[in-house]
Amino acid sequence: MNLELSEEQEAVRRLAEDFVAREVAPHAAAWDRAEEVDRAIVRKLGALGFLGLTIPEEYGGSGGDHLAYCLVTEELGRGDSSVRGIVSVSLGLVAKTVAAWGSEEQKRQWLPRLASGEALGCFGLTEPGTGSDAGNLATRAVRDGDDYLVSGTKMFITNGTWADVVLLFARTGDTPGHRGVSAFLVPTDAPGLTRRAIHGKLGLRGQATAELVLEDVRVPAAAMLGPEGKGFAVAMSALAKGRMSVAAGCVGIAQAALDAAIRYAGEREQFGKPIASYQLVQELISDIAVDVDAARLLTWRVADLIDRGRDFATAASQAKLYASEAAVRAANNALQVFGGYGYIDEYPVGKLLRDARVMTLYEGTSQIQKLIIGRALTGVSAF
Repeated sequence: MNLELSEEQEAVRRLAEDFVAREVAPHAAAWDRAEEVDRAIVRKLGALGFLGLTIPEEYGGSGGDHLAYCLVTEELGRGDSSVRGIVSVSLGLVAKTVAAWGSEEQKRQWLPRLASGEALGCFGLTEPGTGSDAGNLATRAVRDGDDYLVSGTKMFITNGTWADVVLLFARTGDTPGHRGVSAFLVPTDAPGLTRRAIHGKLGLRGQATAELVLEDVRVPAAAMLGPEGKGFAVAMSALAKGRMSVAAGCVGIAQAALDAAIRYAGEREQFGKPIASYQLVQELISDIAVDVDAARLLTWRVADLIDRGRDFATAASQAKLYASEAAVRAANNALQVFGGYGYIDEYPVGKLLRDARVMTLYEGTSQIQKLIIGRALTGVSAF
């Protein structure tokens, strides 16, 4: 793997860096306090092509490789993880999955709108009673002529109150476990589908997170994504690539923590000199720096494997596991550098720590990642 960015990749990274500096970072604290990102950001992300990265140009995408996608996701994560989540879910989990599994009609219907920011997607897998045990979901889709009637509840859905389409997973048969699950593309304005915003979150407070309730929502059979009964495979393929996106966002959080710690340590004086001159402060900063680089390299490896058509699932779990835990350590160490000032939201590190904490939970907890990695290495299931 060549670790030197191409001219095109470097240009994409700079574009994302400039966008974050202008459109994201100045508003991050206010959005966090208000628990709402300015929705105008979606069209701005679309206008720059960030919502269409890796999607073929024939479907309205902006093309590019997965490393470029990681570079953009990292920069967005550095600015505000709530904005990063918009891209990770609508593009990373929904649009990429439509591109991989969709019929020609489904691709033409949804990909140009998702890539431009005209439409936004959300990923309807998690339920009140099923998080890690995704194969045991309770939402049901019952065949009714040329349609399905879908009923159930989805929980903690990123983009949930904003999305125009939900990639929804429901049980279509009596077969227990994951074999009875199918995937559907369901417009969120469908009669019988209601959404409730979830507020009071510890982190990612600006992100539009929702509960979705479906009561006999009529969905055409043509809206099924992939073969019937293969929905779990659809979901797992989406999450495998999604873990790379989360890892890249975590690298952004850790980089932001490093930047803030270095800057503050050079400015803050104690006992007559900058605290950067004290060995134990340097230790905190060096620990963050090592975590940033290690997490970034693990994430770039996943992108390289995907772009070369190699198996990447285990590498994605390794990157997601390490980067999410590293982001928590980095933000916590940065808060220690800031001392008491790190504990108030006038400074950025408290938000970084709150945002980092959920990264170890969603798109597969750290414990689930360890089970995936252990099973891949030993060939023995721990379930």
